[in-house]
Amino acid sequence: MARDDPCRLYLITPPEIELEAFVQEFEAALSGGEVACLQIRLKSAGDEEIIAAARRLRPSCDSAGVALLINDRPDLVAAGGADGAHVGQEDMAYAEARRLLGDNAIIGVTCHDSRDLAIEAANAGANYVAFGAFFDTATKAAKSRTDVEILRWWSELVEVPVVAIGGITAENCTPLVVAGANYLAVMGGVWNHAEGAAAGVAAFNAVFAAHVASS
Repeated sequence: MARDDPCRLYLITPPEIELEAFVQEFEAALSGGEVACLQIRLKSAGDEEIIAAARRLRPSCDSAGVALLINDRPDLVAAGGADGAHVGQEDMAYAEARRLLGDNAIIGVTCHDSRDLAIEAANAGANYVAFGAFFDTATKAAKSRTDVEILRWWSELVEVPVVAIGGITAENCTPLVVAGANYLAVMGGVWNHAEGAAAGVAAFNAVFAAHVASS
């Protein structure tokens, strides 16, 4: 995950999916424009269901150049054929995840609104840090509300990529892009888009392109 590229879209799966229908929806979403990453976030699913989802989504990700991550469960990455994992502060520790997955895996770390946690994760070798929530979200109860200023501070100080998460839509994301977010982690803003997932992806990519054009 690169630091100097224009802002890109980081998709998160809905919390529950019917796998074959979701694969079709994901492939339709990809027709709307570039997606950098897909995180499998199936909190209530069993191990085999998560592994099956990763294995089934892997070909679609490969064909579109999308990194495939598993939320919370570094121990399932190898079995699912994923590229890495995203870990929260209450999940497997970053150091343990790195030992398990090796140097080549992508590992991102939730840092809520904490600069100290983010610096700690970056110094330890995390591939990216994630701040949020920036906006109200119906997906889950946010443990923190984060100000856009943290993105400006990070982008000026640190080379490790930063992901913004929490209630992000194409309509409200411009301040995050301008402040220096490298990736926008999005769930409802794409999957619940009124015109479909492809239109949701296209809307975000239009915002990114407009920012590049104005820079």
